[in-house]
Amino acid sequence: MAKVYESITELVGRTPLLEIKNYEKLHNLEAKVLVKLEYYNPNQSVKDRIALAMVEDAEKRGDLKPGYTIIETTSGNTGIGLAAIAAAKGYKFRVYVQDNVSQERFQVLKAFGAEVYKLSDEPVILDVLQETGGDFVAAVKKFREEIVSKLDNVYFADQISNLSNPGSHEKTTGPEIWEDTDGKVDILVANVGTGGTVSGTGRFLKSQNPDIKVVAIQPGPNSLPSETNPTPEEITGVHPFTGIPEERIPATMDVNIYDEKFEVETVEAYTAAREVAKSDGILIGTSSGAAIYAATQIAKRPENKGKTIVAILPDTGLRYLSTNLFNV
Repeated sequence: MAKVYESITELVGRTPLLEIKNYEKLHNLEAKVLVKLEYYNPNQSVKDRIALAMVEDAEKRGDLKPGYTIIETTSGNTGIGLAAIAAAKGYKFRVYVQDNVSQERFQVLKAFGAEVYKLSDEPVILDVLQETGGDFVAAVKKFREEIVSKLDNVYFADQISNLSNPGSHEKTTGPEIWEDTDGKVDILVANVGTGGTVSGTGRFLKSQNPDIKVVAIQPGPNSLPSETNPTPEEITGVHPFTGIPEERIPATMDVNIYDEKFEVETVEAYTAAREVAKSDGILIGTSSGAAIYAATQIAKRPENKGKTIVAILPDTGLRYLSTNLFNV
């Protein structure tokens, strides 16, 4: 029977799990490492899930109406997902993007017809970024208070406080992993940006089996701006959730869901992404490399021999061709 879809909204989710067997052999891993390839979403990232949920939940509540403009702040992928959904549903979309993300992100957003700005284009936001060493959560909170509050006929998706973000993963990502592994998953590894992925996915998996271990990734100290290293190569979209003031932790991050915090440096993420491209033929981004690196180190622990580790890979390496990720 023929199957024809009518909108990209129908294509979000149901991404595949892949065991990276050649990579396992390369590193002599005795645990099984499965990667969830979120670049199979229509706009090549995990953020398609939350973009769809935030828009459709807002429509149901009446917060988003015909003729409204959707607004978001982003490091790229959430903005791209929202730009595509907005185009498909006939909304205008305005986006404010972190300055230091890859050029591809800006180009894709414009291709979808988005009105694109850099976060630093707004003086009040630039001040916050300079005061906080580039803290995205602090910048978004100021953006909400000083800019969005003065606008009419807009819907601010606000991924760092919108509970549709973790909710989408609890409804889709977690159940997909559980179903595709027949419930045979021992450890979940996921990055923390807004915290939505690890919180929602982890919540569902733990509801099925409380013994599942959840590992949450944040950048290592050398991958974050500091006085001695003000402009490091960062892991785009991955942010600290420990060692920072509580008010800078996104509301979408459930700090009680994870069992272990794991820090990854950008150079480690680069190495893992480059290796898996050559070993298993998957081209992934820096944050995905971070997830594989963390999963590798966890797989090497003697107590994890024979266990199944699932790592969520957020996006495609095609968003990083202008960066140093594949500049080897």
